[in-house]
Amino acid sequence: LPVRAQGRVPTGAHRQVTAEQLRARGNALFQAGDHGAALAAYTEALSLSDAASERAVLHRNRAACYLKLEDYTKAEADATKAIEADGRDVKALFRRSQALQQLGRLDQAVSDLQRCVSLEPRNKAFQEALRALGSSMHEKMKAMSCTDSKVEQMFQILLDLDEKDADKKQKAAQNLIVLAREEAGAEKIFQSDGVRLLMQLLDTAKADLMLAALRTLVGLCSGHRSRTTAILAELGAPHLAAVLGVEHEQVSLAACNLLHVMFDSLKEGLQKDFRGKEDAVVLDSSRDLKLLIKHLLELLVLEGASAHGRDNALNLLIKVVPRKSPKETNNSLSLWVIDQGLKKILEVGSTVCGSLGSLRVTENSRMSTSVLLSKLYEDLKCDAERENFHRLCEDYVRSWFEGHELPGKLRAIQTVSCLLQGPSDAGNRVLELEGIMDSVLSLCASVSEAHQLVAVEALIHAADKAKRASFITANGVNLLKEIYKHSERDSIRIRALVGLCKLGSAGGTDFSMKQFAEGSTMKLAKQCRKWLCNEAIDAGTRRWAVEGLAYLTFDADVKEEFVEDKAAMQAMFNLAKSEDRSVLYAVASTLVNCTNSYDHEEPDPQMLELAKYAKQHIPEQHPKDKPEFVKRRVRKLLTAGVVSALACMVKSENPALTNSCRELISRVFLALVEEAEDRGGVVAQGGGKALIPLSLEGTEVGQTKAAQALAKITITSNPEMAFPGERIYEVVRPLVSLLHLQRTGLENFEGLMALTNLAGISERLRQKILKERAVPMIEGYMFEEHELIRLAATECMCNMAMSKEVQEMFLAEGSDRLKLMVLYSGEEDEKLRRAASGTLAMLTALHPPICKRIPQVTVHWLEILQALLLSPSAELQHRGAVVVMNMMAAAQEVAEQLIASEMLEILSVLAKDKDKP
Repeated sequence: LPVRAQGRVPTGAHRQVTAEQLRARGNALFQAGDHGAALAAYTEALSLSDAASERAVLHRNRAACYLKLEDYTKAEADATKAIEADGRDVKALFRRSQALQQLGRLDQAVSDLQRCVSLEPRNKAFQEALRALGSSMHEKMKAMSCTDSKVEQMFQILLDLDEKDADKKQKAAQNLIVLAREEAGAEKIFQSDGVRLLMQLLDTAKADLMLAALRTLVGLCSGHRSRTTAILAELGAPHLAAVLGVEHEQVSLAACNLLHVMFDSLKEGLQKDFRGKEDAVVLDSSRDLKLLIKHLLELLVLEGASAHGRDNALNLLIKVVPRKSPKETNNSLSLWVIDQGLKKILEVGSTVCGSLGSLRVTENSRMSTSVLLSKLYEDLKCDAERENFHRLCEDYVRSWFEGHELPGKLRAIQTVSCLLQGPSDAGNRVLELEGIMDSVLSLCASVSEAHQLVAVEALIHAADKAKRASFITANGVNLLKEIYKHSERDSIRIRALVGLCKLGSAGGTDFSMKQFAEGSTMKLAKQCRKWLCNEAIDAGTRRWAVEGLAYLTFDADVKEEFVEDKAAMQAMFNLAKSEDRSVLYAVASTLVNCTNSYDHEEPDPQMLELAKYAKQHIPEQHPKDKPEFVKRRVRKLLTAGVVSALACMVKSENPALTNSCRELISRVFLALVEEAEDRGGVVAQGGGKALIPLSLEGTEVGQTKAAQALAKITITSNPEMAFPGERIYEVVRPLVSLLHLQRTGLENFEGLMALTNLAGISERLRQKILKERAVPMIEGYMFEEHELIRLAATECMCNMAMSKEVQEMFLAEGSDRLKLMVLYSGEEDEKLRRAASGTLAMLTALHPPICKRIPQVTVHWLEILQALLLSPSAELQHRGAVVVMNMMAAAQEVAEQLIASEMLEILSVLAKDKDKP
């Protein structure tokens, strides 16, 4: 399908509207189910209205909109304004009670409902609501009193040193954790001196008790800012940081999870719009955040901290410091971390493993440091902030490079490597400092393996950056070749090989731009595959073989050989599932190259002719990158088990799974589900489950690719089997995102087709689609010029029409929805007629008032219904007969109009047709 042309709709002249007209418009929109637009109309009316009584009604109406939109705080505020104007306004009182109930303030909700009942004693709806609320309050009080003794009992079991029954302790711990997940239980634990008792559990230094305490604290802090502030004050940030740095991996991870929850709760306080006295609380939140971050930064350089504790601290800083979105204007937290802790972060990045007095790190630590540095750099907003970052990095590198002899030079070069993998602008700047590049080149020839490793890795990362690639091509290629040929150590040779791979792939997928002699690329790839399959070499070194393939697989000959080598593919997939997560990007890049799922546009033939005439370089496609070769490669990857490897990569909670890495994985998945016959296998191996988080988080391109892959699966598979249980509801939002106007025509079409399948399954799914505000978009595509998109939208609306809310929309005043369906039932396109007449059959059966409206929407209604009955298609005849039958039963005046026409004769003929029972 072609991309839709972006046309401009002409607008009419502006005209004055009154508050009364806006209120009427808001009422119509509310009745039609468009609560957001109704809210906007009421808000605009408020700005034009001066009369107190009219403003009260508008506030009351806005409260109804906010209730529908589930914004209960604003619903309460608007209802209160209406009540202030008229204390006897039962509608406003009732709406405020509904909002208060949702906000958990049951006693106030009861008070409002009692007022409603006293004002209208015979109103059964008020009486029923008061009864239901009273019983729920009774249940809550009963549960609270029962919980008191339970909490005390659980702590007694856990803190009793003489208690030897392990099962009993485990059960008590589990009950405490479950109790803390419920708001009432969490509050009870908190009020029962629970924090002090949980602190005692942490101080036992027993892993199982520490885990129980940490997981219970997660429940207490989740979404509750004031409790989090109190808990932080009692436990203390140094104590929590110390637990994060313990040797026990699970305890450290649980502490990391608790700190993340605490950060979220504290940040929530900063983002809310507080006024008056509560300003002081906001300042406290800011102070608490900085206190926690300060201790995390100190943990990074603490000698006694465990390696995974250091990794967890880095991961936390990545998640909580930078802004989540560029729309947030405040980047003060990132600036504060750069000023207070950049040197500490670089200390981890510059660590040379095995050197005297070095910090304990894992194979993932440097990658995590690079990601954190990159996120901090991306969060800077102006040149002055970036210049400060560069200055701090340069000062740090100089401090090691000058006056520290060889160990200092190694630390400086390791820092350069770390920066080149993260914020490459900063890496390039320090690489240009006097003496750095010369030291890198001279250390490449060192007799010490550790020194040579540091230097060769720095050279490889420098070769990856365009600014330095030409210098290294001139000075480093021969050096790398010498190391590759003559070094006796595989760990060095494999890195030198990657450097050569990077330099040899500078032409990308352009077949006409090859850097090395014919056959050299194939030899390098063969050696990479050989090392990849050699399990005698450690995983950290074999990872470099995948790095090499990530560059060499730009060449289609290399791709073809790689997918023929089952052992190499299996070895790569096993590495992707291993603990070393720094290999993720290289694996994803290799797979994108093998499946040709990168962006490539067909060049304009006229531009090609111009380029030839001007003797400009013209990119050429490799013959083995044609669709039939790509399709064959995809099949071989599927057979080798690529889906389970990708699913495992997506599960990773590591910083190495960056947004760009997610995008690459999404691209691969989209290529894997291109053929309908492959989709079942992809789902069976966990592909459907893996695609959901990819479609909800990451770059916009990555989310769209993942959503499109989900749509393809939903179109051809049974959605209930592809996405079992609750998972099917998670698929709705990604599919709705494909309907946005900036998406391509093909993405719109596949999104509509997939939603059609979901809408036909259950009312709960239809409600989910309605909640995601998809119906106005579906309606918009019913006017689309492209016939397939128009048809898909009409079919989707047909299934959505089973919902009561959608049926009501067809009766809304001033709406042409019903008219459009009737007219489409008379179109020449048979598929469109089938979808539109099916919708009419559904609407007239489920919502009889629509039958009376059909004769009012168009004068051609009778001839359209007659044409359906006279159609050669039995399906259209059947739909027409159902519509007529429903209209006959709905109202006498409609039945009289039908009988006055030729309808009875047509029906008599059809009734005698034995071939169409």
